[in-house]
Amino acid sequence: MFKLPIILGIRYFFGAKGAFGSFYSIISVIGLTIGVAALIIVLSVMNGFENELKNRILGVVPHLTIKSTKPIPTNDSNLEVILKNNKKVVAYAPFTELQAIISYENRSRGVIVSGIDPQNESKLSVIPEFLITGNIKDLEFDNTVVIGHWLAKYLGVKKGDTLNIITNNYKSNILGTFPRSINLKIAAIYELNSELDQSLILINYKLANKLKGLMNDQIDSIRIKLDDLFMANEVGFEIISDLSKDFYFSSWMTTQGTLFQAIQLEKRLIGIMLFLIVTVASFNILSTLVTTIKSKEREISILKSMGMTNIEISIIFISLGSSIAILGVVLGVSLGMLITPNINTLIDIIELYLNRPLMDAYFINYFPYDFQLSQILTVCGITLLVSIVFCIFPSYRAAKLDPVVALRYE
Repeated sequence: MFKLPIILGIRYFFGAKGAFGSFYSIISVIGLTIGVAALIIVLSVMNGFENELKNRILGVVPHLTIKSTKPIPTNDSNLEVILKNNKKVVAYAPFTELQAIISYENRSRGVIVSGIDPQNESKLSVIPEFLITGNIKDLEFDNTVVIGHWLAKYLGVKKGDTLNIITNNYKSNILGTFPRSINLKIAAIYELNSELDQSLILINYKLANKLKGLMNDQIDSIRIKLDDLFMANEVGFEIISDLSKDFYFSSWMTTQGTLFQAIQLEKRLIGIMLFLIVTVASFNILSTLVTTIKSKEREISILKSMGMTNIEISIIFISLGSSIAILGVVLGVSLGMLITPNINTLIDIIELYLNRPLMDAYFINYFPYDFQLSQILTVCGITLLVSIVFCIFPSYRAAKLDPVVALRYE
């Protein structure tokens, strides 16, 4: 039914003297291209940073920790059966956490001590993948510790050096009450390039239990890795519902949840701001159509005199505006997907030109990216929708043109 108006709109756009050759149309296409490309680049890079945070922070922080008001027996078969039967649980192991002060010579710093099972740590954490020296399984040896690269640099230590650890747990004897203290040998050093490098140290959970005053047949808590970390609270409630009232849980959402909420909010706000570029480009389409319609009043009047309806006249200019929008979106997507993987190369060139590093002070020293098809389709869909909406008003005004008035002086 509307085949002819659509063909006329598209042919006019690509014609030798059509809209494609006009200044306003070119500006509209360039504006849409820049807007769409900017959206894809920024959103893809933020996706990459979000994934890095998930891998480097939530790859270390326990997804879920099952605790009890009393020490948990190592032979608690009921708890083990529940964990094995839960399909959302990928791996689990004993876990103990306490606060301490770590010192070497005249330097000291407050840290979080995580007592882990060295044999199962690779199933629960990414730290074994980020070791720059040593082996995580060396924690099987007595009185050994794994620390972060930043902390090692701050204390001025290396693998093999001995550190002093003073915990916040106390022991009593005939001389009084004193905080527990122990000397630990550095077995390995990891580097995540995150805040954890300066605040997290690892020891064997058996040693951590001793520092916490637990018996050999007791554990402090159970650390759990899930197949979907965003289901942590739901799985936690599932597990403790089948246990006694002494059990409770904590999840990564308690300690790190606000960080990821902030990232999500920032990504949405940046997306909204960048869509303003698309809106401005869509206004350019509107101005292009208004200018085109004004210059083509004679042709519109002739078409209406030949029997073309108001709706068909509108379709011609909606097709014209849509052609501009589609071309801008296609070029924007192509440009965005071309630039995004090469951002690091561009940064290297800028660093070479400035003769100084630009990324060393940040969480990671490169730009990660992650293309998400749903995001790209959403960007394209909203851009086309906004552009077509801006085409409606001038197209409606073109359809309302009176042929008698337009041809009066022809």
